[in-house]
Amino acid sequence: MTDDPRCCGSGTCIIDPSGRCWCGQQWNGQSMSAPCEPAHEAKDAGNAAPDLGQQDA
Repeated sequence: MTDDPRCCGSGTCIIDPSGRCWCGQQWNGQSMSAPCEPAHEAKDAGNAAPDLGQQDA
């Protein structure tokens, strides 16, 4: 394993070329952090109903 400067210090980081770690964190250009959610998903996450599809009978 090579020493990656993006590693959090645990020594267990596996970071892909896109900057995503196996633990779910994302490299933001300065540090590893939780990935950002798109605004529409974050806003609707609490009150979204499952899409079961509409069928005309």
